[in-house]
Amino acid sequence: MRNTNNIILETAVKVLLFFIALYSVYIFTAGHYYPGGGFIGGLMTAGAIVLLLITYDIKTVVGILPVNFRILTAIGLLFAIGTSAGSLIFDAPFLTHAFGDVHLPILGDLSLHTATLFDLGVYFVVVGVTMTIIQTIGEDE
Repeated sequence: MRNTNNIILETAVKVLLFFIALYSVYIFTAGHYYPGGGFIGGLMTAGAIVLLLITYDIKTVVGILPVNFRILTAIGLLFAIGTSAGSLIFDAPFLTHAFGDVHLPILGDLSLHTATLFDLGVYFVVVGVTMTIIQTIGEDE
């Protein structure tokens, strides 16, 4: 049952969640050139979801985020394994990533890397596994 006496926490979480998620995306995207990447970004996103779980109950959070975290983990593993083993198709060593520069009209010059897809897989795996563990521990039924 939801406790309605924590209005300060609920209001603060609405603001903090936005900033944590935004910073998580920044850490994820900056991870190729600076410290960060899929693992740290995934932990920050899982931390934001845990903040939601602290503020609300599990049923409310499942209503807000109807994500099956086990499927998210499987999708992340497919991304990570697919981009890692994809190099074997082109007769390159395992975990060799491809990259290239592209010019887009609005964004300008962009550097695209398959390592970003690998990091996205790691991001999904970290969020999925962390939230599966936390939900399993937190279930009371």
